[in-house]
Amino acid sequence: MILARRPDIERFLGQPDRAIRAALIYGRDIGVVRDRANQLTLKVCDRPDDPFDTALLTDVDIEAEAGRLEGELAAQSLMGGRRLVRLKLGSDKVGPDRTAAEALVRHMAGELNPDAFYLIEAGNLGRDSGLRKAAEKAAACATIPCYEDEPGDVARLVRETLAKDNVSLTSDALAMFVSRMPKERGVARQEIERLALFLGPGSGISASPKDLEDFLGVEPEASLSDAAADAFGGRLGEAQAGLRRAAQEGEAGPAAVRAIGSYLGRLRRTLTLAKSGAGLQEAAKASGVFWKQEREFLRQARSWTLAELDRLQPDVLAADKACKTAGSPDHLIAERLALQIAGRARRLGL
Repeated sequence: MILARRPDIERFLGQPDRAIRAALIYGRDIGVVRDRANQLTLKVCDRPDDPFDTALLTDVDIEAEAGRLEGELAAQSLMGGRRLVRLKLGSDKVGPDRTAAEALVRHMAGELNPDAFYLIEAGNLGRDSGLRKAAEKAAACATIPCYEDEPGDVARLVRETLAKDNVSLTSDALAMFVSRMPKERGVARQEIERLALFLGPGSGISASPKDLEDFLGVEPEASLSDAAADAFGGRLGEAQAGLRRAAQEGEAGPAAVRAIGSYLGRLRRTLTLAKSGAGLQEAAKASGVFWKQEREFLRQARSWTLAELDRLQPDVLAADKACKTAGSPDHLIAERLALQIAGRARRLGL
């Protein structure tokens, strides 16, 4: 059973079906994988911290001791109740993937303890992964792919985490904070917790953008996000200069291409929401556009179209791939992509 839509995932994590006896949660963002695994753990096991009820294994464990994984899955809970076997795969080695898959197949066939719950956390599994194939075929296994958080997901995480400490952000401050957040959820959560301490737990404050200035500091003038905005705004010289300044600050070519791809994604999301009936300004805010950049972003959104962005996407993917090739002139590749986008923007009237 594959759960790819957010509502389906949240429904399952909130109230998992008793008939489901295993789950594979995987993805590039290990922070998201860990969060969802922790949430599921609390639902499938009464005492997840009790070593008599829970077995915690890693790929190192199952490589070092053949048969240990299946042995843990065959064992009964000494305290009664449902047993949890939680396996964390931290590498992309074939051996642990195969071992985890074989144990899953046997568990799904009822050959081990049918009352045990088998929870597997993994990184970004490819389509050739035996574990992923086995999980997707098994009706009693929930397969949950995890993707990078969208700005809306990050904003929701910020609101929910800060609310636990009775602090909050205004809409403009939230947009500012989200725009500066790291992509990996584990790191992002640390930043949110640090912000809660900065604002004062229990203070009841609703912080404004000005309140965050000391916390966030000043964003470098040569930021890659600014360079991406210049490119989509048709400012050829500014885009090129911005990327070169970013390179001097230590930002590599792949990071520049990712910034351009992220900006394209915000434009696409905004135009998609607007096409569905949302106001353009409302759509931009929902896409995580920083309030100080909103006017320029809206100017661009009125000129770019979904069709134009779709035509541009293969070029961004090709540049990303080229930048990651050993010995490639990644800064020049990023500059060429930015100038190409700026040229298209000019032809659109920007």
